[in-house]
Amino acid sequence: MTETSRQRRHRETMADILRIAHEQLASEGAAGLSLRAVARELGLVSSAMYRYVPSRDELLTLLIEESYNAFGDAVEAAESRCRRDDFGRRWLAIGRSVRRWAVANPAEWALLYGSPVPGYHAPPERTTAAGSRVPLLLLSLLADAQLRPTPDDPPMTTALHRELDRLRPALPGDLAPEVLARGLLAFSSLCGLVSLEQFGQFTNTITQFPAHLDHQLARLGAVLGLPDPG
Repeated sequence: MTETSRQRRHRETMADILRIAHEQLASEGAAGLSLRAVARELGLVSSAMYRYVPSRDELLTLLIEESYNAFGDAVEAAESRCRRDDFGRRWLAIGRSVRRWAVANPAEWALLYGSPVPGYHAPPERTTAAGSRVPLLLLSLLADAQLRPTPDDPPMTTALHRELDRLRPALPGDLAPEVLARGLLAFSSLCGLVSLEQFGQFTNTITQFPAHLDHQLARLGAVLGLPDPG
C-alpha cells in the first residue's frame, strides 16, 4: 500500500518524538521524561503532541519497546555470526554483545534494567515479547546444545520444579527444569555484572571490565554445561 503524505508526516514526527525522548532520557533519566519538554523541542504545542503520544506512560512504553528491540537486534546479530555448533562461542558472543550494547546505550540499559519508574507499570502485552528476545536466544542455545540434568544440579523443591516445568511449552526446545534454572542463573548473572558496571558499583574494585566479563562468562558457561570457547 502506498504511503500517503499524511501517513509519512505522522511517521516522521513519531521518529522525531522518539529521537528527542531518547535524548531526554539520557539527560534527565526516565523519571524526568516530559511530554511538554519533548513538544517544546519539536516546536509543537502540547495539545498537538497528544495527537501522537497521549501520555507520558505511552511515551515510556514506546521507548521500552524500541530499546528492547534494538537490544535484541544487536545481540541476535552478534550471536548469528557464530557457527551453530560452537555453543561456547555463541554464549560468549551473547554475553559480550549484551555488555557492548549497554555501554553504548547507558540510558536505555537503565530504563530496561534499572530502578522502576515511580508510578509507571509497563504493559506486559506491549513489552514482554520484545523483552524476552535475549533470554529466549540463550535458551535456544541451551536447547541446541541438548543439555540435560546432571548430578551437579542442586536439588529443587517440588513446587519450583513444577513452576519451571509449566514454562516449558512456551520455551525453545524441551528444556528440563534443571537446565532452565541454569539458563535463568546465567542470564540474571550476566545482567547483574553489566548493571554493576553501568551503575558504578565496581568503583575501586574492577577496572578491567571486558577481561572480567570474559572470565565470568567462562565460569557461567561451565555452569551451563557449555564447552570452553578457548
